Amino acid sequence: MAQISSLATRVKLANGISTPKIHLGVYLVSGPDTVQTVRWALEAGYRGFDSAQMYGNEQEVGSAINSFLNSKANTLGLKREDIWFTSKLSSNTSYDAARRSIKTSVKECGLGYIDLFLLHSPYGGKAKRLECWKAVEDAVEAGEVKSAGVSNFGVRHLQELIDSKPRMLPVVNQIEVHPFNTRTKITSFCQQNNIVVEAYAPLVRALRMNHPTIVSLSKKYNTNPGALLVRWSFQHDFVPLPKSVHKERIVQNANIDGFEIDAQDMKTLDGLDEYLVTDWDPVDAP
Repeated sequence: MAQISSLATRVKLANGISTPKIHLGVYLVSGPDTVQTVRWALEAGYRGFDSAQMYGNEQEVGSAINSFLNSKANTLGLKREDIWFTSKLSSNTSYDAARRSIKTSVKECGLGYIDLFLLHSPYGGKAKRLECWKAVEDAVEAGEVKSAGVSNFGVRHLQELIDSKPRMLPVVNQIEVHPFNTRTKITSFCQQNNIVVEAYAPLVRALRMNHPTIVSLSKKYNTNPGALLVRWSFQHDFVPLPKSVHKERIVQNANIDGFEIDAQDMKTLDGLDEYLVTDWDPVDAP
């Protein structure tokens, strides 16, 4: 399978470690489907995979990665360190529970360590958030995790964490962001504070694939709606996490090398914002 160069692009995080610019999302993928989906993505050139304790598929993702690395399909001789695996803490309960939970995730994935570990949400309140952040910091210092970040954090949650003077600042904030929910206050704050924005649901969970603007711009750039949406994310310097369980779409979604959205069309896409939330929305949690 021909490699897609955008999948080889990496972005440097604030801690100096570089992450792939496009990751495969595996939310709501389970069992054998997870293994097959990750295998197809690896063969297509994906090098980043976004899992979570809540998804219940850390083991399958890790198994698929290990299987690929040790197979004849690994024609480039890739090693563990060439693949990026992300997971997330299911809930902010206590320091001890978080530390145990992280160790379990490392064991579950079978990859030796986790590249990026996130607090999945700000739920639980300030004290629990900060307590669990210390657990992630300690996991990094113990070598269980390479990079630490957060997910679904609003500006207030990020400022609260920064003000607590932690040993490590989050290198990533993973939020739902796409042209129909641009979250400019959060994304601007992140970019001002050297926090990379990872965009989950970059395809709007297929809810706006037939929107007239998406359809017309897809035709203009001779591409498909999925690739157009991923390209929008890419050009905003976000790290998109497109998800599909279909082999062809896994490839199509990342096939953004042959075109660049011009400035006027980027503004048009930005103007589609309707604060469309496709799943949960914890960014204003107390």
